[in-house]
Amino acid sequence: MHKVEELISEKDIAAKVTAMGSLISKDFKDKDFMVVSVLKGSFIFTADLVRNIDLPLEIAFISASSYDGETTTSSGNLKIRCDIDISVENKTVLLVEDIVDTGLTISRLKDYLYKKGAECVKICTIFDKPDRRKIEVDVDYCGFVIPNEFVVGYGLDYNNKYRNLKNLCKITI
Repeated sequence: MHKVEELISEKDIAAKVTAMGSLISKDFKDKDFMVVSVLKGSFIFTADLVRNIDLPLEIAFISASSYDGETTTSSGNLKIRCDIDISVENKTVLLVEDIVDTGLTISRLKDYLYKKGAECVKICTIFDKPDRRKIEVDVDYCGFVIPNEFVVGYGLDYNNKYRNLKNLCKITI
């Protein structure tokens, strides 16, 4: 069994998601707007976030990763496992990710959505780990900046476990 230690509480996460939803509602008020959620990690954040956005919106899911199996570091290779099923052409897209660390996955996904015809792509993450950046990424909506620790909970996993934790925890592997 791995040791987990709380970094951010469920209460603090909920308050931040509510505030982010209000800000996004203001910023996207007059846009043809859709959310693209990066699976699997962001499904919990996306569900909480869209319930706090007071606008009509479409939701699509994409499964992509730069991590393999039990590793805790990015391979740098983006793999799209399941593509979105709604057109992004001429739309403003909010690309929702659980965590931005190296920047590799999110920047490649942003480029991918532009190639599919998106008018504008904004990045939204609940957790940002800028100390691990390999490439520069502009995060438009950020919940928490976190330290360079391997974390689990609130959708983030280690070997497909711990996603169900309601808080964010550091894990000792």
